[in-house]
Amino acid sequence: MRRRPRVGLLIQSSTEYGRELLRGVGQYIAEHGSWVVYHRAGPLMDRLPPDFHAWRPDAVLAQLESRTLIRQVRALALPTVDLFALHPSPGTPCVVPDHRAVARLVAEYFLERGYEQFAYCGFRGVYYSEIRRDRFVECLRERGYPTRVYEGRPLRRKRGVLATEAAGLMETPQLGRWLRSLPKPLALMAATDIRAHQVLSACGECGIVVPDEVAVAGVGNDQVIYRLCDPQLTSVDLNTEEIGYQAAALLDRMMRGRRPPAGPIEVAPRGIVTRQSTHAVAAADPGVAAAMIFIRDHCGDPISVDDVVRRVALSRSTLQRRFQRALGHTPQREIHLQQLHRIKGLLADTDLPLARVAEMAGFGHLETMCRLFKRHTGTTAGTYRNERRRRQFAARAPART
Repeated sequence: MRRRPRVGLLIQSSTEYGRELLRGVGQYIAEHGSWVVYHRAGPLMDRLPPDFHAWRPDAVLAQLESRTLIRQVRALALPTVDLFALHPSPGTPCVVPDHRAVARLVAEYFLERGYEQFAYCGFRGVYYSEIRRDRFVECLRERGYPTRVYEGRPLRRKRGVLATEAAGLMETPQLGRWLRSLPKPLALMAATDIRAHQVLSACGECGIVVPDEVAVAGVGNDQVIYRLCDPQLTSVDLNTEEIGYQAAALLDRMMRGRRPPAGPIEVAPRGIVTRQSTHAVAAADPGVAAAMIFIRDHCGDPISVDDVVRRVALSRSTLQRRFQRALGHTPQREIHLQQLHRIKGLLADTDLPLARVAEMAGFGHLETMCRLFKRHTGTTAGTYRNERRRRQFAARAPART
């Protein structure tokens, strides 16, 4: 009988992100054969545990942040997959979020809602914050919009990511002054949910109304942090379980003698989870804003562009022209975007038959809904639901330790 591989999981369990990685690894193990797993609960490790060598690992799956830990893991000369990508090196592949896709997703999300003033709040010296910043700024510059950036005070000494994020808690006065100085209404992307929480706290302390004056979107969809935010936080779902799953699959291939890819594997985000921190409509054109509110309030009804026209008392051609100028797309596309958002929520959160989903999303015929969904997402409604269920099952299955 083939000996079960012994895999060291040097992954934090003190954050939602780390726990989601572990769930993805656990799901891969459940589907593809058992591993003997070494895992210690707690924060990011800065060095190997004292008993790690004696445990005799065959491979390592790790969040490699500290140079000491990187040096120690390299000295083991074992198949290794890095889940951090701070110091990439030849022979050690990385599996990470697609940070550029994350930033583009948030930029498009705000643009679709009619915003014209934008800001980014990140952390100085944190590499993925800087990648997201640069892509967010670039996406908006391509559309002709400048972006204001805040990254906090420079730290006196080099710190880890978690320490850098924690230091942001002491910046509320400076952050509040910066937010007050910006034009409104403002759409702000925060580098992480932790940074978004700090932004919302600063808004609350200096009397800025969210989302009416400042709409805030974070990254990570942390199930604890978003509930601590007031109002509750809109955030990017990074598809973190899939990152853990793909990292485990890659490590398994490496243990079987396969060569790793030369570059990092970047996993696309699952989407944006909308909550109260971005519910406002920011179109400067009052007719367009009224139309958008009507569409969003009635996306479960079988509405048409003619219904919108009657609501806002504009001619169809005038509404089309003003929508195109304000948002870059037509009223019909806005109806489809809102219907798709509703369909995805019903597929993910209910067991309703597809015909009932179609009815609740404003479609008279299931076939019409299915064609629209496939055209805009590239997959079928049934496949989308099955994939979400597989990932939700993975979330319920405990990671093996």
